[in-house]
Amino acid sequence: MPEQPLSGTAPVDPPFFHEASGTVRFWVLIEGHPMGASISRDILRYRFRPGAQGDDPMEIFAQYADQLEAAVRRRVAQGSIEPVMLREFDLPRG
Repeated sequence: MPEQPLSGTAPVDPPFFHEASGTVRFWVLIEGHPMGASISRDILRYRFRPGAQGDDPMEIFAQYADQLEAAVRRRVAQGSIEPVMLREFDLPRG
């Protein structure tokens, strides 16, 4: 028998870097439903590592994932629908 997810939960795919769009794409569970979101490599660098060159966007994402997920939750609470594209002003200064 295949393993079933816990009641009220949904599996969430791991974040990944989408080369063609230059964004990290990720999902945040909100009320048991995965909400797709993205943030550009440029915004990650500008907000969290200004002046750095060649930083891996996935490394930056992993370091600040809690803040990025909180930003998605704020946007959804304000009425944003999927996919949520995080922008510069959605994030605190690094």
